[in-house]
Amino acid sequence: MWKILIVEDDAENNQMVKEYLENHGYLCAQAYSGSEAKLLLSMEEYDLVLLDLMLPGISGEELVASVSEKTPVIVLSAKLDLSSKVKTLSAGAEDYICKPFDLAELLVRIRVQFRRLERRREGGGCGAGAGTSFADRQETTHMYSYRDWSLNQDTQEMRAAGEAVPLTRHEFLILELLMGSPGRVFTKQMIYEYAWGEEYLAEDKTINVHISNIRSKLKESGTDTYIRTVWGVGFKLS
Repeated sequence: MWKILIVEDDAENNQMVKEYLENHGYLCAQAYSGSEAKLLLSMEEYDLVLLDLMLPGISGEELVASVSEKTPVIVLSAKLDLSSKVKTLSAGAEDYICKPFDLAELLVRIRVQFRRLERRREGGGCGAGAGTSFADRQETTHMYSYRDWSLNQDTQEMRAAGEAVPLTRHEFLILELLMGSPGRVFTKQMIYEYAWGEEYLAEDKTINVHISNIRSKLKESGTDTYIRTVWGVGFKLS
């Protein structure tokens, strides 16, 4: 199971993020100051650190460089100025999310990081948390259900009204994201970054084409209408 350290001095926000991520199958530890985070990181390995910048004791800025050498860091900060973002990313942070943020977007960003870690491991890289066994990761729920759909992450199979639906890797990941948070609207950027694991730099028709292909494959089962277009925003399940 992926292990995440949440470093946030606001107890309410810290707990909110923890409960949300644990509901999505992650194991979370909490720290409320930079000093506490440094201590926990010296005692145990984590796969990802969610790090606030404005912390009591050791600041988040001080932690980024040392932590990011061995563990991916996503910064969660109320600092909106460009210089803070540039400085933090240059110091080694993998991502920077401004507060307030949507929990669904945070989940997408986290999944992108873990997909990158998986690819590094498959390619022989050691990455953070490389000691995590496949058996450990099986503790996470790998099955999604939505109305007449079922999706199995382990077998990479999707069924609609009981019938198997052949999907490409990207199509599978798009449905995995949508089914993971039914009712949530996902922007094209969020969908692209999750399914491709890359930064979405420009508007194009990639997502529209893939959604269209998915709907075509689902038409025979009569479930193609489950995917709803939210014009000017993105897509959601309905």
